[in-house]
Amino acid sequence: MPPHCDSLDGPVVTAARKALEERDIDQVLPYLPEEGEREVREAFELTAKARTLGQEAQEVADRWFFETVVRVHRSGEGAPFTGLKPAGLNVGPVIPAAERALDADSADELTGILCGIVREQVEERHGRAMALKEHATEGVAAARAYVEASLGLQVWAHHLYKQAIAVPDPPTRRS
Repeated sequence: MPPHCDSLDGPVVTAARKALEERDIDQVLPYLPEEGEREVREAFELTAKARTLGQEAQEVADRWFFETVVRVHRSGEGAPFTGLKPAGLNVGPVIPAAERALDADSADELTGILCGIVREQVEERHGRAMALKEHATEGVAAARAYVEASLGLQVWAHHLYKQAIAVPDPPTRRS
């Protein structure tokens, strides 16, 4: 999982920050599974009280609330909470392109990025297998290297295909 939902500038913490600033828990609830809502509501109330006790108390309480929200969010994904990640980490090109696609109501850029990456990987993996095929008759080790590369291409392509056609199981979210 790239650093995104668990980063300080990711969508979950951004929604949690907005919930605190606007005193509106509903800003963050869509990012959480229903079964985690009660815990987050309680954390929200405690954080709101602690925020009135001074700047340091507010900083500690906010951090604790962010950790709680991200932990509950990650549990809804079936993933462990490994701590908050710093803001500004590189998430690669796909997540920002997916965000822009949702903002722009067009998936063209995202499609282009994904198709380009797949094309590059197919060509690289196929090229490696073909190069090894030329030497596959030069002994068991050479044949084994070719078989490993050719089966690697086939298995990789199959997994990519299965992932591409997979239908998400609502309401479970997967990262």
